[in-house]
Amino acid sequence: MKPPAHANPGPAARHHCGLFGVYGHPEAVHLTYLGLYAQQHRGQESAGICSRAGNGSIVRHAGMGLVTEVFNPQILEELRAPVAIGHVRYSTTGSCNRLNAQPLLVNYSRGQVAVAHNGNLVNAALLRREYEEHGAIFNTSSDTEVIVHLLAKPGHLDRPNAVAHVLTHLQGAYALLFLFADRMVAARDPWGLRPLVLGRMDNQAVVVASETCAFDIVGAEYWREVEPGEVVSISDQGVRSEWILVPGSVTPAHCIFEQIYFADPASSVFGESVHLVRKAMGARLAREAPVEADVVMPIPNCARCAALGYARESGIPYERGFTVSHYAGRSFIMPEQIQRDLAVRMKLNVIKENVRGRRLVVVEDSIVRGTTTRGKIGALRRAGAREIHLRVASPPIRHPCYFGIDFPTRDELIACTRDIDQIRDYLEVDSLHYLSVDGMLSCVKHPPTHYCTACFSGRYPMPVDQPVSKFALEPYQLRMFE
Repeated sequence: MKPPAHANPGPAARHHCGLFGVYGHPEAVHLTYLGLYAQQHRGQESAGICSRAGNGSIVRHAGMGLVTEVFNPQILEELRAPVAIGHVRYSTTGSCNRLNAQPLLVNYSRGQVAVAHNGNLVNAALLRREYEEHGAIFNTSSDTEVIVHLLAKPGHLDRPNAVAHVLTHLQGAYALLFLFADRMVAARDPWGLRPLVLGRMDNQAVVVASETCAFDIVGAEYWREVEPGEVVSISDQGVRSEWILVPGSVTPAHCIFEQIYFADPASSVFGESVHLVRKAMGARLAREAPVEADVVMPIPNCARCAALGYARESGIPYERGFTVSHYAGRSFIMPEQIQRDLAVRMKLNVIKENVRGRRLVVVEDSIVRGTTTRGKIGALRRAGAREIHLRVASPPIRHPCYFGIDFPTRDELIACTRDIDQIRDYLEVDSLHYLSVDGMLSCVKHPPTHYCTACFSGRYPMPVDQPVSKFALEPYQLRMFE
């Protein structure tokens, strides 16, 4: 059976999802809208908000598209309440489909619950099959729906720490926000693969977000991270923590790709500035792979910080090589390669005066499939670049990710099917160097063993016994809604 058109992944690593929640503020819904807007870079397929009124009832609005497309002032006013959670989605399990938009809102024997999820559960297919064999009915193809079935299981309902108990059944990466009639709950997997942070505002409201950049837009003050394996309950009685496992019993495995690519440079992720980490990676790359050149320029947008670090360390002047149109659309969701190539040409335009006749150090944050990078290098060649030396501020990506990065299949990863010389020839550059794994890990503050580097090293922080495709949970009938 032919997969839906969007099953063909774009040329770059695609984003995860973004979470935002507010407890105890009269403008919680409007603040959640702003918090999602600040994290739009984490997901552009759908957006949603659930809010809880004073009587405990939960209402939801979600739809396909950007935050500004899904919500308007009338909808936000209809959702108005002192408690709200929100989600921006890029699908890593389940298709780009309105039925999969989050937060999910369901009714079960204990009332209503809404849940928003960032990450990927590697045992979702196994759990779903088990529940379906016992008569459970699923309405989406998202791995997140498995969690609400776990919550509703009779053996889990009466436990005093029901959420923490349910989460012990999950394998994989998750940062979660739950909204119940009497509380909001934030939780993070024991490895801390995905970021999740707490903030405060107006000395009363508690705010939760995937990234700290969302706090800046709403005027919240950073408080602390939700610790790996922690379940934080926020209610009128205050803030209370439980733990999935004994704290410290699992070695953290923070996703290093958050620092390389996903997070906004204005954010602090895993306790350090994304901007400064990327600059340090660029500087380390300059020490590992020096070259004589006239200018350093990034392939925008994510490589700008690394290019600044490379330029400062090498002493080679930094220049802009491209202008960026913010109105050309989102190439990564286009189904055909020719359409994606056209979108890239529409989005990026070469500044010929900075390129013609010069020896360029072009800094890229990562290379996944290589097709988009090749197109940008070709544009620089046509603009008259004398030499092009490509420097990549991360190691070669040789292994799939099962924890929330929608990389192509193993055979589509350019560094899996080609060696460095072959990649250089394919990209048509004069030289090519990647940052080493050791060099990358020297630029972050936690011990090297506290990061997940599986996409580079093949060393996964947990067993992945039954890896499945993004569309493994996709029933045929859902495709009619695309």
